[in-house]
Amino acid sequence: MLGTGKASVLVASNRGPVSFTLADDGGLTAKRGGGGLVSGLSSVAAEGGGDRVWVCAALSGGDREAVHRSPGGRLDRAGLVDSSMPVRMLDIEAETLHRAYNGVANSTLWFVQHMLYATPFTPAFGQAFALEWESYKTYNQAFAEALAQEAAPDARVIVQDYHLALVPKMLRDLRPDLRIGHFSHTPWAPPDYFRILPDEIADALLEGMLGADYLGFLTERWARSFMDCCVRQFGALADRRDPARMSVSAGRAGHGTPTRIGVHGLGVDAGFIVERADQTDVHDRLASLREAVGDRQVIVRVDRTELSKNIVRGLEAYSDLLHRYPEWRGRVVHIAFAYPSRYDLPEYREYTAAVTRTAKKISEEFGTPDWQPLILHVEDDFARSLAAYRLADVALVNPIRDGMNLVAKEIPIVASATGGACGLVLSREAGAVAELGPDSFVVNPYDVTGTADALHAALSMDRGERLDKCERLAAAGAALPPQKWFADQLAAL
Repeated sequence: MLGTGKASVLVASNRGPVSFTLADDGGLTAKRGGGGLVSGLSSVAAEGGGDRVWVCAALSGGDREAVHRSPGGRLDRAGLVDSSMPVRMLDIEAETLHRAYNGVANSTLWFVQHMLYATPFTPAFGQAFALEWESYKTYNQAFAEALAQEAAPDARVIVQDYHLALVPKMLRDLRPDLRIGHFSHTPWAPPDYFRILPDEIADALLEGMLGADYLGFLTERWARSFMDCCVRQFGALADRRDPARMSVSAGRAGHGTPTRIGVHGLGVDAGFIVERADQTDVHDRLASLREAVGDRQVIVRVDRTELSKNIVRGLEAYSDLLHRYPEWRGRVVHIAFAYPSRYDLPEYREYTAAVTRTAKKISEEFGTPDWQPLILHVEDDFARSLAAYRLADVALVNPIRDGMNLVAKEIPIVASATGGACGLVLSREAGAVAELGPDSFVVNPYDVTGTADALHAALSMDRGERLDKCERLAAAGAALPPQKWFADQLAAL
């Protein structure tokens, strides 16, 4: 298949750099997407002009309407996005998208990579999953065909994450001239857990990714787990000796040459987040939080109500802290912002309810007329999160498993830049521990007692020591900004 496109740099991701809302009068309102990927791509200079394109899915009714108004789904040609950021949005049939996104990506692949299954009950791969898997293949094929059409000869394509694991091989079959990369933003499960998947599904996922010339992971741990799965699943040959020259060779899955493996840690755009934390809406929320907290130390966590984030155990650890270290009663406040996530899945609705129940129990048990031990919000508010960052004496980041976790980097950066000093209690299962571990209180995320002890140690730390640690954490968190993260992957291709 020959492409007719002119783009020499292409990105593919489930969620794109822009989303749309359709008003009652038929007007479309565009909102720029968030996250490091948007910042990274936006900062990469186009080679020879407008030769980039971002391929993504239409996820809402507003997105679908935007596609219908755009020639070939190219939003820039309809004037719906800045022409410096060309976007092609795919209007994939709604039920196919639902089965691929919720049935496979979020309810299966996410659960496998984060090791979340309650295995006596789930998963059960039957006819319903077979239908979902067919939709996942259709979804990936739509992306592969769009990329093949948009790409110039010998273009570089970087495919993002577990939603699109089959795309590299599908695209290789359509356009063998392209240089293809894939980046995994999640952890990668060890072989014994990855083999929960049916063999044919596990094979297809690994072979799909090995269609790429280059595979990127957030940490060496996740990269090595991927290679271990390839070796265990179908006897691939893996070169794991030198982290700078890792590769996997699998004749039946690959493209004649080894697929190179690289590690690209993702950090924070420190300039952006520090500037944003100094804006008026943040100051307004900061004043309100300060009034509620008073002259007390503050433990901060900011997460989505995502099962892997381990919010309930974090709250239980705070309760244990107040039980076993009663000297902190009245002297500390826990600010916990837990923003709704994937509310269309029943497991996530129940988890959000469990967070609320646990928080209520803490407030009822320990609260007094002049002390509110816990401030919980479950509505998304970025400005309020940044205000909490500025107040943090201790940040609690205790995921069960996390590819990286940028909150662990953001809080020390904002605290340090605004005159604060923040200690970090960090799960050993977060990818960020590879960079931040030496200056953190590292915990087993399942160990509630150990996490409570770490909170006590962080709260008890001398301010001078806390300030030194916070500065080092901030420097580490800003060392690998999104711009460098993306540019390094392009260079690897």
